[in-house]
Amino acid sequence: MDEAPLLIVDAANVVGSRPDGWWRDRAGATARLRDALAPLAAEGRPPDLPPDAEVVLVVEGAARRVPGIPQVRVVAAERSGDDAVVALVGATASRRRLVVTADRELRERVRALGAEVYGPRWLRGY
Repeated sequence: MDEAPLLIVDAANVVGSRPDGWWRDRAGATARLRDALAPLAAEGRPPDLPPDAEVVLVVEGAARRVPGIPQVRVVAAERSGDDAVVALVGATASRRRLVVTADRELRERVRALGAEVYGPRWLRGY
């Protein structure tokens, strides 16, 4: 595992974990999450995420139009965001993968592929 760790964030699940009015503007809430994740790419999140991690935000639905930024790659799910997360985890088996979601079924699916799983609270401060 020589490559940088891969942090995969389930945008819909993380955005939905905060009752801050996100439902009025899903794309805006997702863009705010994307921007808040940018420092993690350079700084990490001790002790679990070292610096220089690749940060990927998986978006779906109304948030599909949110573009990536240099520090955060945005992947727009063609259908299910969960399936897109699982596909990313499966395609990067040689890397350390950290997935952020509270979705129980998704947590089980990515753990079965060897990923580490963290809940949205792990990102608190975004």
